Amino acid sequence: MMSSLITTPLELLLPYQARWVADESRFKAGIWSRQSGKDFSTAAEAVRDAMLRAKTTWMIAAPSERQAMESLAKCKEWAEAFSLALAAEEIERQDGPNTLLKSGSITFANGSRILAVPGRPDTVRGFSANLVLTEFAFFEDPDATWRAVLPSITNPLRGGEKKVRLITTPNGKTGRGARTYKIISDNLLQPVEGRKQHWSCHVVTIAKAVEDGLPIDIDELRESLDDPIGWAQEYMCEFLDSSNVLLPYDLLATAESASATVSCDPAIYLGGKLDLRLGIDFGRSNDPTVCWTLERVGDVLVTREVLVLRNMSVPDQMEVLRHRIKAARRVCYDYTGVGIGMGDVLVKEFHRWHPEGHEFGKIELCTFTPAFKRLIFPRLRQAFEAPTRVRIPIDVEVREDLHAMQQIFRGTDYTYEAPHTREGHSDRCTALALALRAADGHVQHHLPAPGSGRIITGAGLFGGRSHGSLFGGRPSLNHLPSAA
Repeated sequence: MMSSLITTPLELLLPYQARWVADESRFKAGIWSRQSGKDFSTAAEAVRDAMLRAKTTWMIAAPSERQAMESLAKCKEWAEAFSLALAAEEIERQDGPNTLLKSGSITFANGSRILAVPGRPDTVRGFSANLVLTEFAFFEDPDATWRAVLPSITNPLRGGEKKVRLITTPNGKTGRGARTYKIISDNLLQPVEGRKQHWSCHVVTIAKAVEDGLPIDIDELRESLDDPIGWAQEYMCEFLDSSNVLLPYDLLATAESASATVSCDPAIYLGGKLDLRLGIDFGRSNDPTVCWTLERVGDVLVTREVLVLRNMSVPDQMEVLRHRIKAARRVCYDYTGVGIGMGDVLVKEFHRWHPEGHEFGKIELCTFTPAFKRLIFPRLRQAFEAPTRVRIPIDVEVREDLHAMQQIFRGTDYTYEAPHTREGHSDRCTALALALRAADGHVQHHLPAPGSGRIITGAGLFGGRSHGSLFGGRPSLNHLPSAA
């Protein structure tokens, strides 16, 4: 009876997923393409193990609160598939509104537990549990996290040897991705003989996943992405030269302010007296549509609303966005892929902003080519640098979304990408970058030369202005809303 319960749900797995779950190695590293089911498959192993061995503990650590809870949700789905009753489901938060998650857990009737925590040294230290390190190459500090957790999983006095499952897409050969690259290199690419800590390595490219039955049209996906560097790393599992977080937490903290809000009084869109600029990142089913509203207050741009629309038809989105667009001075709109149709409708109603074509309407249609990304994301970064001239809400989802965006290097070329999660693809970050472009007042044509190991901002990025005149005019500190 028990055997039937175990094997039937696992028949859902594709061959490469089943091979991963069946691998009983103590140390196991999986380098998987996006959209190939790495968390789904690893959750199956953790739940099966918790089912078979009473009082077993697994801990899932992820780069962010959101990703940790997504992985825990997959474990709950597998538990339901195995027809196991959950004795308890707990979510524990630190004190105070909009603070980061401390932990989440599900407990099985046989006393086994699966915990989920953000992958920071302070949250994993001291836990003696089997480990799932999901998107490990994107942790804030993978080395510090590994140092913090290693004593607990290797101490024989704390319940014996624990298993480790490291799953991630690549994140460069240096920086945060260095430890992952070393594991794959030492154990698979250029094996080092005599190593006592041996990792069993699985590499799943999107091509391999499709070969094993994943129902995805590779050519359509590559064409939609239209980004050779992003395709090489995110889908073909290549370890590129390096990568950086575009907006580190400490930089985000300088811009967080109580004066900025996620939602606002709809009255701000009436009367036309405020200087409002919008960035709209269009989504339909997999990703949400995000409309980010900035108001110019003196020399500072203050966030008034971060509107997220999920699973909403284009006519319904138009109904929600119309009065916001009408009130704005300028709007930058994501005119890529599925967003083209609504962009055409918006231009017909509000007219196009295209100075080169002598069109001075309200809507700038922005196609997300690699070159366009190299215009808007360095500008986003510079808006956060001193003197900080953008204010963002004190909000966990906004913070994590902005922090997820990466700058990725491949030789002398570079691009910007973010991990794709159930919540989206750094859609808020993209919408803010578009809103800042709308606030800039004119089209930029500067393409900065890449630098090694640092974020590119480049002098002259804003038409030769200095930092002090980023949004026009001289800076006036008296106009800055408090960032406390």
